[in-house]
Amino acid sequence: MSQKLLFTPLPLRSVVAPNRVVISPMVQYRATDGFANDYHLVHLGKFALGKAGMVFTENVAVEPRGRVTQGDLGLWSDAHIEDLRRVASFIKAEGALAATQITHSGRKGSTPRAFEGSVLNEQHAAKGWHPWEVVGPTADPVAPGWLRPRQLTAAEIGDLVARFAVAARRADAAGFDVLEIHGAHGYLLASFLSPISNTRNDAYGGDRAGRMRFPLEVARAVRAAWPAHKPLFFRVSALDGADGWNLDDTVVLAAELKAVGVDVVDCSSGGLTGVATAAPIKRAPGFQVPFAARVRREAGIKSMAVGLILDGPQAEAILQAGDADLIAIGRQALFEPFWALHAAQALGCDPDWTMWNPEYGWWLDKREHTLGRK
Repeated sequence: MSQKLLFTPLPLRSVVAPNRVVISPMVQYRATDGFANDYHLVHLGKFALGKAGMVFTENVAVEPRGRVTQGDLGLWSDAHIEDLRRVASFIKAEGALAATQITHSGRKGSTPRAFEGSVLNEQHAAKGWHPWEVVGPTADPVAPGWLRPRQLTAAEIGDLVARFAVAARRADAAGFDVLEIHGAHGYLLASFLSPISNTRNDAYGGDRAGRMRFPLEVARAVRAAWPAHKPLFFRVSALDGADGWNLDDTVVLAAELKAVGVDVVDCSSGGLTGVATAAPIKRAPGFQVPFAARVRREAGIKSMAVGLILDGPQAEAILQAGDADLIAIGRQALFEPFWALHAAQALGCDPDWTMWNPEYGWWLDKREHTLGRK
């Protein structure tokens, strides 16, 4: 069996990812009042059965108005812990690291599910979905037709910093190994970073240092609340998609995040003035890898690459080039839940099906013999 970087363990503080394949947070819109259920167990459990090294839940909101939609997960109360613990326990029992992402939607909250439009209307009200207050750095909406946010006061910003920290403690109580702060895609923290959406003239606006203040306060508070032996990630939009925040800014932020104890920067892009992942550049396989590469090299921090990474050889080439430390798979995993195992076979790492659970691998190896392939 040839060893490849994609299937080399990666130590992160006191935990070890068994391989470099990460299932990215992917919202599913199936929660009620923020609670996980059997759908989430099955949805996320199949990626653990597929032997990804790390499996992220979708984002979990730090307060009810921090949800993007009615169907998002939450960690704004202790009552949410037990159902998420069940999910994390299954992921870990299958050998993967269990991870979750804490977030606040900011001015992009109170929307329908992605495939049902961008603003709640009468049709949604008929289903019992009603809008709630959204907040942001200013009172400017995402775009015409979106809800108008209320501008946060400095005191309210301080309260939200505390809410992120409390959510981190709840994530630990639920048994997660890895925690990520969502600072991308135009949600609350990202909206403070960009000069397009943040035109405040107080300590939380103005120059880049002022616009970074709130996200860095969150990172510092979460790092203090999250156990020192567990790794902390931060997701960024390396480019905001509106010609405001750029890659130079991201490198500076990444260095500051490293200084406050963040371990990995998850490099996405876009979303400031539209749907969550509206890309600022043409989409093509690996289109965001250069962001992860530059952050890794210039900020001196581990990075995670994401964005149309479709197969094992492509992922292995990214790692071999030194462009990232981890490979995040999103929509391709929806199409191919056992992506990691298929990647191992494509790279020649598992000719005898031994990486698979024996309940699967024994029978699949037997099938190969039956078909005369071995």
